[in-house]
Amino acid sequence: MTGNEGRKNGFIMQAGILAVAGIISRIIGLLYRGPLHNVIGALGWGYYGSAYNYYTIILLISSYSIPSAISKVIAQKLAVKEYHNAHRIFRCALGYVLAVGGAASLFLYFGAGLFVEGAAVTVLRTFAPTIFIYGILGVLRGYFQAHKSMVQTSISQILEQIANAVVSVGAAYLLIHITMGSLELPTEEAELIKRATSGAIGSALGTGAGVLIALLFMAGVYALNRETIYKRVANDHHTEEDSYGAILKMITMVVTPYILSTAVYNLSSAVNNSVYMKAFLKTRNLSEMELSSRWGIFVGQAQTISNIPIAFATAMGAAMIPTVAQAVAARDFSGAREKIAVSVKMIMLISIPCAMGLFVLARPVTGLLFHNTKAEEDLATKLLMALSLSVVFYALSTLSNNILQGLGKVNVPIINAGIALVVQTVVGLLLVGFTELDLYAIAIVNTIYSGMMCVLNQIAVRKALRYRQEIAKTFLVPAFAAVLMGAVAWASYEGLYMLTYSPKISVVAAILLAACIYCVLLLLFRVVTEEELRGFPKGYLLVRVARKCRLIR
Repeated sequence: MTGNEGRKNGFIMQAGILAVAGIISRIIGLLYRGPLHNVIGALGWGYYGSAYNYYTIILLISSYSIPSAISKVIAQKLAVKEYHNAHRIFRCALGYVLAVGGAASLFLYFGAGLFVEGAAVTVLRTFAPTIFIYGILGVLRGYFQAHKSMVQTSISQILEQIANAVVSVGAAYLLIHITMGSLELPTEEAELIKRATSGAIGSALGTGAGVLIALLFMAGVYALNRETIYKRVANDHHTEEDSYGAILKMITMVVTPYILSTAVYNLSSAVNNSVYMKAFLKTRNLSEMELSSRWGIFVGQAQTISNIPIAFATAMGAAMIPTVAQAVAARDFSGAREKIAVSVKMIMLISIPCAMGLFVLARPVTGLLFHNTKAEEDLATKLLMALSLSVVFYALSTLSNNILQGLGKVNVPIINAGIALVVQTVVGLLLVGFTELDLYAIAIVNTIYSGMMCVLNQIAVRKALRYRQEIAKTFLVPAFAAVLMGAVAWASYEGLYMLTYSPKISVVAAILLAACIYCVLLLLFRVVTEEELRGFPKGYLLVRVARKCRLIR
């Protein structure tokens, strides 16, 4: 590969590294949710899910957007080799998150009752310290991402999820034992609520422990590189030094639109929670405990599984922000268009078959990860099938959100998310209030919201850069290949199940076979070129295998 090709596909390589870490993290998250579900039950998941939605909103407003915003601002300085000013931005950003994160943590702790009711209040308060810790972690991640190095962030994500898994299950187990004396389910409703609350608090402690471990790792990485960083800063001969006041103003101007965009974009889950838990409670003869249990299945199982493929889009978006920002700063609009086109294609090549796989294998995948009653398994299966199309929409809208931010069009995603949120809320209230769709109404409005965001953002990107996406090899051929793959996946699962009577063995084998078939089809249909294949992590090995199999020339 030439040097130009290497640079062109470098952001794909970094996104691939971050995506692998994201997928590993989400798989770890899925694997521990089965044992955790056995400990805290669906009701505990309901309390945890309700609290987690509002914790996420406060986190988004205060700290979550910091890595993306900081990576963009520092990347612009690095593009012109202003290393001293880049490091001043890093220091100022740390001060910013200490102040904002501290205030947000206090607000969440003392204002938890404004967001949730009953048992979920204590759970939400448990999340408060995590917001403060996450802000510092976000600045460190953004600093290394600005240097187009995703390895540090990737490792920290995996460590975060491992610590989260271990502490969540362990803390939930211990707290229930301390509170109840055993793991046995009580018969009285008050005792059930008490048990579920203890388990949900343990889960929240796991989230905080994971962020703390990731922070310690990133701080260690920074300490190891400190000498090199300071040496480069000392060798910077730029005489113009940005004042901390100007930097703080710049950070605020950049971070605020990021915060609003990300907050509104992710407000969908909290609105859905309110629509279901409040509007549905008024229109149906169900108790709050029953609704919390059903909501726990939606957010703890179906939605969690459907979010796994979106990890690649999140990673690609994180890699795209500094890449596009530097291209725009250098007035390289042609290069920006080329990188956007490649990233959209990569996202579709992954999300389309994932959506098909989740649709045709919804029941065995759910059964592989969770131990449910027959009624719970039926509900989780149908909800996952209903959410499968949203995987494609969320993947593309997540990427286009980050592309627009990298282009400096930070207000556009806010407006688009606001429009989609209004439509989603109105449709959700109508479906919940006047139909018998129950939780399927929430799955439907999830798809509507993500679909609208996808279309509106793509139109905005097209206008901003006069950019047109290639259609056939990006959408149509991968969709056709995914349909063929889906048929193979379903048939192989059913056939293997008849032979083995083991759904777990059958579904794992079916997934592996389907993935191989899909990759072969992409190469046979010439959807992926050799150059693009080399852009993936270990791409040279993939090319070697493909050549031996005579799938590429």
